[in-house]
Amino acid sequence: MTREEKLEIIEGLTEKFKENPYFYIADASGFSVAQVNAFRRTCFEKGVEYKVYKNTLIKKALENLDADHSALNVALKGFSGIIFSKETGNLPANVILDFRKKLGKKETRPVFKGASIDSDVFVGENNLEMLSTLKSKQELLGEVIGLLQSPMSNLVSALQSGQNTIGGLVKALSEREQ
Repeated sequence: MTREEKLEIIEGLTEKFKENPYFYIADASGFSVAQVNAFRRTCFEKGVEYKVYKNTLIKKALENLDADHSALNVALKGFSGIIFSKETGNLPANVILDFRKKLGKKETRPVFKGASIDSDVFVGENNLEMLSTLKSKQELLGEVIGLLQSPMSNLVSALQSGQNTIGGLVKALSEREQ
C-alpha cells in the first residue's frame, strides 16, 4: 500500500469518526468467512456498519479528532474491526450480544475491545453489558417529557372529573328542591 493510499484511508476514516459519534472496536478474529459475512450482514440489517482497518491507520485517524481517544490505544492490538453507529450508542453493543447468542451460549466472539460514545471512551469486555443498556438521547428526552407532562395531565384529569362530580351534585340538589 502506497503512502498516498494510506493517507486517503486515514482521511476517510477520520471523516467516518466525525460523522459517527458512536463507534465500537471489536475483534472478530477466528471467524470463518461465512461467520464474518453473517456478522457483517447482521450489522447491515441493524443499521450499523462494520469495517476492518489496520491498527496504525485507526490510531492516526483518531489523532486527527478534536477529542482525546488515546485510551483506545490499549484496544488497538491484534485484529480490529470498527462498528459505526450514527444514531444510537447502545446499538453496536446489542448487535454484538445478539450475534453471540446466535452462535451459542459459550461464544465470546466478536470480542468487544473498546468504544467511543459521544467522546467518552470505554475499554474492556466488562463494559459491554453496561453499554447495551444505555438509553439513547431520544429515549431519555421522551422520559423527561413524560415526567414533565405527568403532573399536568393528572391535574387536568382531576379537574375534569371534578367538574362532572360538581355538575352532577348541583343537578341532584336542584332536582331535590323541586
